[in-house]
Amino acid sequence: MSYLHQIHATTILGLRHKDKAVLAGDGQVTYGDMVLKSKARKVRKLYHDQILAAFAGGAADAFTLFERFEAKLEEYHGNLPRAAVELAKDWRTDRYLRRLDAQLIVLNREKLFLLSGTGDLIEPDDNVVAIGSGGPFALAAARALMKHSNLDAEGIVKEAMEIAAAICIYTNTRLTIEMLD
Repeated sequence: MSYLHQIHATTILGLRHKDKAVLAGDGQVTYGDMVLKSKARKVRKLYHDQILAAFAGGAADAFTLFERFEAKLEEYHGNLPRAAVELAKDWRTDRYLRRLDAQLIVLNREKLFLLSGTGDLIEPDDNVVAIGSGGPFALAAARALMKHSNLDAEGIVKEAMEIAAAICIYTNTRLTIEMLD
């Protein structure tokens, strides 16, 4: 799975902007072409509310990864880059973890990463990243809003997610937004 591998059925958007870190996810859970749930919570605060994390992909797979990532954060005392690198290594080399079909976005006030099952650990140049089927729409909207508006980080995320939901059939407007300022 690479960054270009499209996971359907969600939109997750994370960004760092004007000294704030924000992570948002829609609430829709689909199975094939059927909506099963509209109020899912895919965004979490971790490690004493200092780290934000969210997933796209299989829920059971993502919960497994959340548990592993939380353990890495504890092991490395909240050091986000180190925990992310170690999870990416495990994900790439562990036979069980390699089968998990999910992607994670993790961030704090200083760093933002995308992690995938092939061991990808990507830190975007422009402090914004999105995953899921609505990810490209949310990413484009967020980049434009960061560059051409006076909105704060939370405002950018809300607007970008609304735009994605209007375009992507696998994304709804029941947003979970978490912020670190």
